[in-house]
Amino acid sequence: MAKIKLLAGDFGTSSATFHFGQLGMPRQGGGFLPENVPVTSLKSVDIATEESVKRVGGTVGWGVAGAALLGPVGLLAGLLVGGRGKDVTFVAEFHNGKRFMGTTDAGTYKKLAAATF
Repeated sequence: MAKIKLLAGDFGTSSATFHFGQLGMPRQGGGFLPENVPVTSLKSVDIATEESVKRVGGTVGWGVAGAALLGPVGLLAGLLVGGRGKDVTFVAEFHNGKRFMGTTDAGTYKKLAAATF
């Protein structure tokens, strides 16, 4: 089970999981158990850039992500080289319009991005 650290967006700042094609997202309005959302409900998953982060969390969201980002070019290079031990900060949008910015390992990011094709 892969972990995703939620940094900004419609699900707050907590954590989510990715397991067997399902995202375990925090329930809006509270609740102990996560809401299981199929990855097929993802519309897009893109490496975070300043522009995409501002759409999700505004300038504050970019400040939160600043520590996690090495720059989109550096992250992309890390993915191409193999991405072992690399964390990727990304922006995801669901078909229903909800969005979040999160950080996860490169392998999980690749699986999430592949689900949008």
